[in-house]
Amino acid sequence: MSARETKNTKLKYAVSGGGMVSTAFPLATDAGCAMLKAGGNAVDAACAAAWTLGVCEPQASGAGGQTMMLIYDGKKIVAVDGSSRAPSLAHVSAIYKADRALGYRASTVPSTPATLAYVQRIYGTLPGEQIMEPAIAIAENGYKITPLQHRLQSEQIGNFAKIESRSGYDHFLKNGAPWPVGSIFRQDDLAMLLRTLARKGIEEFYTGSIAKQIDADMRENGGLLRYDDLALIPWPIIRKPLRRGFRKYRIYSMPPPGAGRSLLFALMMTDAIPAKLLKDTDRRRLHILAEIFRRTLLERSDRPYDPNFYAQHHEKDMLDREYARECIAGISRAVDKTLLPSLITEDEISGETTHLSVIDKNNMAVSLTQSIERVYGSKAAAAGLGFLYNNYMYDFEYKLPRNPYYLRPNAVPWASVAPSLVFKKEDLWMALGSPGSGRIFSCLAQFLIHVIDEKMSLYDAMVAPRLHCSLGGRISIEKDRFPEGVTEYLLAKGYRIDIREPYAFYLGAVHAAAKSGGEFQGVAEIRRDGTAGGI
Repeated sequence: MSARETKNTKLKYAVSGGGMVSTAFPLATDAGCAMLKAGGNAVDAACAAAWTLGVCEPQASGAGGQTMMLIYDGKKIVAVDGSSRAPSLAHVSAIYKADRALGYRASTVPSTPATLAYVQRIYGTLPGEQIMEPAIAIAENGYKITPLQHRLQSEQIGNFAKIESRSGYDHFLKNGAPWPVGSIFRQDDLAMLLRTLARKGIEEFYTGSIAKQIDADMRENGGLLRYDDLALIPWPIIRKPLRRGFRKYRIYSMPPPGAGRSLLFALMMTDAIPAKLLKDTDRRRLHILAEIFRRTLLERSDRPYDPNFYAQHHEKDMLDREYARECIAGISRAVDKTLLPSLITEDEISGETTHLSVIDKNNMAVSLTQSIERVYGSKAAAAGLGFLYNNYMYDFEYKLPRNPYYLRPNAVPWASVAPSLVFKKEDLWMALGSPGSGRIFSCLAQFLIHVIDEKMSLYDAMVAPRLHCSLGGRISIEKDRFPEGVTEYLLAKGYRIDIREPYAFYLGAVHAAAKSGGEFQGVAEIRRDGTAGGI
């Protein structure tokens, strides 16, 4: 174990007897634990942590984004689809290519406030004002800027500056420069917004004074969101989670428009390989994993599926176990060939998301992923409200009208999130998930392979080196963390190699909570700012 790993173990791994919270920021973990200590359940803790992440991890989530989750209440598992919606004025001719990633036209209707309020009202036990109090206090009093946030701000200065109003530039940078590491970042406008929502209810965001402010802000800056879009409150849809077996475990994950299919398909192909063949970090094993990830991306891109409008289309093939066996058999034969078959040149873009996992003493569990899409979203902030608009307009299809995610008014974007729950027979074992855009499923698959097949601890599985293979055959790999000769071997097979720094931010961030017997364990990603904590 490296010095870096040893130093972070106490923050990144926790054991407790009364419940567990793992999030992407220490203050969010504290907020979740505070709800559990106050007698709240896992949903109370998850919502408090999610609101807090929107304050102290603004590069990844916030009131302007969307949220999806799996909830287990001790008897039943539900998938909460908190997708955002395209504005009514949104159509292909209204969105230029430059609009999709930056600025006011990049934003869909924010759904995180509605989603968090809904699940807390239905499944939570504590008052909504109590749930939001930690986030309000942090917005008012501030939090310390981390080295990661300083670096991300440095990388995004140019994009912030492209927004004519300079709203995000002025709010999330300090005089046009990154906030210094350790400096206190206060957000008075956001505190006022959150306090208003806590006092008047979440409807104020969609039908009250806040909705009118957003409408005025969008009109002034050429955006497409209007009061009418917000008034059609994007309450979440409760869906049936996807489920498949891996080894002797049952994995539940997010149905479309989420990407649980990707995780389950990758695990099903892996399940067809004897576990002993995946225990070694040899070249052939890594080659097989790379091709599993590439084939998974191909399957998902070939089978776009929107349950809201394409209910007649079934994803049976992608989740059919016999089909998964056929795919892995083909992969096993292919890896022994001299060169990789023809590659396409497309690669997925980088995105930004956050994840948290909670299990309480009564066996209730939440696996929650939320996002504003790319790092710092659209880079445009809501005037006087302190949050960044998302840029989920990037995730629609703009060329093929037959694609279910072709941009049209009120459509939902295609998402890559895969919040998941794992059961040992009938018993809840783990809640887990990750940010990372198209790398989410590969990050989680590698983590589960390490824990289940290789019998690693949660901490060791999280720290272990990662790779990812894009649809176009580009393998991203952490520098100096794999056996000698692996890079040369993969290059000789025809892949393009993308060397990332050790413990790369790009390759996902596992946040997991687990329960075994009367003991809870939690792990938070060493590659980012999070912590795990229990009561």
